[in-house]
Amino acid sequence: MSAVLQFRPSSASTGDITGLLALAHSRAPDDRQRLLLGVAALCDAAPPGSEMEPVLSEIFLTLAAQAERDVRQVLAERLAGVAWAPPALINMLALDEIEIARPVILASPLLQDIDLIRVLVESTLEHQIAVARRPNLGGRVVDAIIDRGEAVTMTALASNRTADIGDAAMRRLVEHSRRIAGLRAPLTRHPRLSQDMARHLYQWVGQALRQSIGERFRIDDRLLNAAIQDAADAASCGAWRAVPQPAARAQDRERQEMERRLVEKLKAAGQLRPGLLVRALREQRFGLFEQALAVLGDFGLAQVRAAVRAPTAEPLYLACVAVGVDRAVFPSLLADVRRHSGGFPGDNSWTATTISAATAARAFRQMMEKPPTI
Repeated sequence: MSAVLQFRPSSASTGDITGLLALAHSRAPDDRQRLLLGVAALCDAAPPGSEMEPVLSEIFLTLAAQAERDVRQVLAERLAGVAWAPPALINMLALDEIEIARPVILASPLLQDIDLIRVLVESTLEHQIAVARRPNLGGRVVDAIIDRGEAVTMTALASNRTADIGDAAMRRLVEHSRRIAGLRAPLTRHPRLSQDMARHLYQWVGQALRQSIGERFRIDDRLLNAAIQDAADAASCGAWRAVPQPAARAQDRERQEMERRLVEKLKAAGQLRPGLLVRALREQRFGLFEQALAVLGDFGLAQVRAAVRAPTAEPLYLACVAVGVDRAVFPSLLADVRRHSGGFPGDNSWTATTISAATAARAFRQMMEKPPTI
């Protein structure tokens, strides 16, 4: 061991190289450690392109194939940032178990885009996350990550400020954030988020992130809230006619009027309760649900219908909290609403935080300032 520890780059000779190559074929743990120290010193003495490079490549590959896990890990850490290591070895280490592969994936200058895409395809989810976190990640790899559509990998990518995420890729991430809640916070803070993209992202983020977007882009809250309603207006053009409930059909005005009178009668008798909302949905009386929610919250019926057709569930959540629906009940209520309304609201996101009924009512009215005409 002492002979290897005293090895100096300037003293590299054919005998030294032959001795190291012999160690590479030994299975003794002590020999492998001696080999690791000797190879590290020899690498410093052999710049790329030298006559020793092929020999070093053979030593490296032999070591990686035969070495114990701890030796491969030390080797990966030593070679992660160098440009003279054999590319075949670097690719081998990048496909090793994640603790060995991670430093190489994150730092090796020898890994090309095609190598990183191979890691995405052939390795574990942890390897994919490491690729997404790699500094200065290239556009081809960014597109490959988004194409795969893996939530945690795209979230790691959105947190990588140095990745080459172009406008098209950024728009795709914003669109994915409609269904992947974890994407929303890193996208809100991303330096390449444009004002136009922020308006789209605003439609399905929670209250705290809306405030962050508003502060960053200095956009009036009314303009941001209007984005939600604009999307609801566009969705309502085709979707509302597909809702299979009688109250949704213009020709069934008599049924709507009957339901309105029922709600008013219950209110006058002091019998109008939030429980009616759940019962109406269970009895498949969707028009009664809308009428009751509007009267309970003193909301406009158009506002309630806009909340039902919104691209996010948060307006409906706020309206329900405002009239006294328990937060624990809302998920099942939302599922019933979506079954009756052709899949609307657009997703399951809402900010399930403690909020008073009065505060929820104010937030709902502000969000629904521009209801569509029904």
